[in-house]
Amino acid sequence: MKPIKKDDAYYKAKDQVKEIKKFYTSLMSYVVFISLLAGLNYYINEFRSPWFLWAAFGWGIGLGFQAAKAFEWNPFFGKDWEDRKLKQLMDEDKDSNLTK
Repeated sequence: MKPIKKDDAYYKAKDQVKEIKKFYTSLMSYVVFISLLAGLNYYINEFRSPWFLWAAFGWGIGLGFQAAKAFEWNPFFGKDWEDRKLKQLMDEDKDSNLTK
């Protein structure tokens, strides 16, 4: 595994900040538009048929995936898994080059 240079850490942190900012912008859009849809739903039929929940649910799922990416919540393929898999593939490649 190559050592992390100061610049690498900076650019990685900068990319993560960009992802977090994008998530918060999406979250604000979600709150505004779902509120507007809820208001429209109430105006039309006083929530007798709360159809705005379908939009809230669908968009909320996407927002959850975006949050997982922005805050690096990945229990299955986290950074430790990436490092282990990278080392495994490099070792396999090194072994196959030795046998040639």
